[in-house]
Amino acid sequence: MKNTFRSLSGFNYRVWACGALVSNVGTWMQRIAQGWLVLTQLTHNNATAMGIVMALQFGPHLLLLPLTGFAADHLDRRKLLIGTQAAMGALAFGLGILTISGLVQLWHVYAFAFLFGCVTAFDSPARHTFVSELVGEADLSNAVALNSTSFNAARMIGPAIAGTLIASVDSGWVFLINGASFVAVLSSLALLRVNELHVQERAFRTPGSLVDGFRYVWGRPDLRAICFMLFLIATFGLNFQIFISTMSVKVFHAGASQYGLLTSVMAIGTIAGALLAAGREKPRFALLVTGSAIFGLGCTLAAIAPNAWFFGIALVIIGVSALTLTNSTNSLMQLSTEPMMRGRVMAIRLAIALGCTPIGAPIVGLVADRFGPRWALGLGAASGFAAAIVGIRYLRTASESLTRAVPQAAPGHARARPGRS
Repeated sequence: MKNTFRSLSGFNYRVWACGALVSNVGTWMQRIAQGWLVLTQLTHNNATAMGIVMALQFGPHLLLLPLTGFAADHLDRRKLLIGTQAAMGALAFGLGILTISGLVQLWHVYAFAFLFGCVTAFDSPARHTFVSELVGEADLSNAVALNSTSFNAARMIGPAIAGTLIASVDSGWVFLINGASFVAVLSSLALLRVNELHVQERAFRTPGSLVDGFRYVWGRPDLRAICFMLFLIATFGLNFQIFISTMSVKVFHAGASQYGLLTSVMAIGTIAGALLAAGREKPRFALLVTGSAIFGLGCTLAAIAPNAWFFGIALVIIGVSALTLTNSTNSLMQLSTEPMMRGRVMAIRLAIALGCTPIGAPIVGLVADRFGPRWALGLGAASGFAAAIVGIRYLRTASESLTRAVPQAAPGHARARPGRS
């Protein structure tokens, strides 16, 4: 257990983790409130509108990809995070004021989702790579896993609080609380001991450096396979806001409280997956294959769930597998990448993990509207099984390449027998 939480022994990471946890709770509260606002107040259970909101919120990760990775590798990450976190807090306050005043319209939510996505596109690569400055290379994998634990602990707390607040007051107050929560992470960034940061050498600004990340990833078969697996599941599988909201409203005919509760139930699985990841010394590629296959199984069980309780159990399985997959891709890509390229490589990973939602979310939402939420979950299941196949093919190819690289014994010469001690 001590090994699982070893990164918390450092002052800087401990301060950062406390501020991030508070902010993450607020972020999850806003996600639930935003989904409920669109699905039940601004539309009549329109899953396609939900898909559009997600597309606008995560699309900038793709649109701004060269710039966001460049910024993470060339700028002071701490100062960049102070700017992005402050901007996200201001946007939450703006949407909250519009909602409480009764002036909010669907296009307002679309606009705020896009602006939030633009800021997050710069924030995410810097935030993920900033972890290595907090703990150093030795504890990087552990710190990444603990970050996931914090994010998913917030996923368990935030939605439940949001569901209660939505039912008792209004969605607008949830947005305001999220805006206030950014004070915590801004305070933690201000309190860091700058002289104790493990500051890495910044990349040089040279012609073509914006696209160097693409060349680097394309030249690495392992990174290409990871990105393709992540693309499949991120596009059609990581649409939990659509899955849970549509199953809650259309299939189980539940209210805001149960919607928030089901989202929190899923966090049980993600926290378990994060803690398991924190206990590992280093991630292995085989974990990606296992995680993908179990993700497909979990989505299949969720699609055929006869009631909300069975659906909740399936969500726990999905949570463990999704966290295993996303956390392993994060750690594998950071640990196997040169420090000067890390920001751009992580920007590509985040663009796939988050930016592919604009491709998949409207499709998943349309399927949920036309054929039902269960068929939408079927798409998620197919993406998990397809990703597992991609991973198996890579492992087989890598194994064959390694076998060919091993020198064979010359013909006519018997293999030497091991001598006795």
